Amino acid sequence: MRIDAHQHFWKLDRGDYHWLSSELGILHQDFLPHHLLPRLKEHDIDRTILVQAAPTVEETEYMLELYEQNEFIAGVVGWLDLDSSDFPKLFQKYRKHPGFIGLRPMLQDLQDDRWILREQVKTNLRILVEHDFPIDILVFPHHLPHIHELFLELPNLRAVIDHAAKPPIREHKLEPWKQQMAALSRFPKVMCKLSGLITEAEPDHWTVQDLVPYVHHVFEQFGARRVMFGSDWPVCLLAGNYTEVHEALIAALPKTLSLEDHTAIFGTNAAAFYQLFKSIPEEEQ
Repeated sequence: MRIDAHQHFWKLDRGDYHWLSSELGILHQDFLPHHLLPRLKEHDIDRTILVQAAPTVEETEYMLELYEQNEFIAGVVGWLDLDSSDFPKLFQKYRKHPGFIGLRPMLQDLQDDRWILREQVKTNLRILVEHDFPIDILVFPHHLPHIHELFLELPNLRAVIDHAAKPPIREHKLEPWKQQMAALSRFPKVMCKLSGLITEAEPDHWTVQDLVPYVHHVFEQFGARRVMFGSDWPVCLLAGNYTEVHEALIAALPKTLSLEDHTAIFGTNAAAFYQLFKSIPEEEQ
């Protein structure tokens, strides 16, 4: 099974995508399952992970409706307020839904860079640890010291770093991102998504070689069994189409990877991390 571990849908008239302004050009329109499905078929992608794009419970409900209507959506990484005393009750409610497979706070958009270290947030994250429930970490490199501090306290939190923490590819800078990612890789329950990289490069002039140092470092630190492919569609359209994203990652991968490694990166790693085997029919496992 081939899995795209990171994509989005949105419908503008829902009204809660406050970051999505007309200044973002091509992104300022509806993106729905029928827009993506031809791209998935073109690249033999069987399932996707649908990830939140608005910090609202209403969007989580909307994504779960899409999950129920579209077989190719393997699960939803939704949003619940981790800084709320109501979180335990809401978490118990939503985790009963077979499509609710992960959580993502939009850390990159919060004014408090240390938000993830708030006592209420950590109290609720301990509930995720107790249930071995996954969380996506959406951050910029300057957040990584705080994320590292979190894992020193909660080393058993099952987490994945989205978009490899958005390294400064455009500036061709590796440090301190390189050391920070190496530090996070020492926690065995932390994985990394190779997604969203081309949008961190020069939008109109990026090349595969721009991505190679960052992709190779991720593999050196995390290994092939803790890395997963994500298209970040439709956000990727700011810099390239689905085919370009897919082919760029394949070209940037270390040449020493085996066929089993490729299978893991493009499917089984995501299935294991998000515990998809419970919701995917047996014959497709």
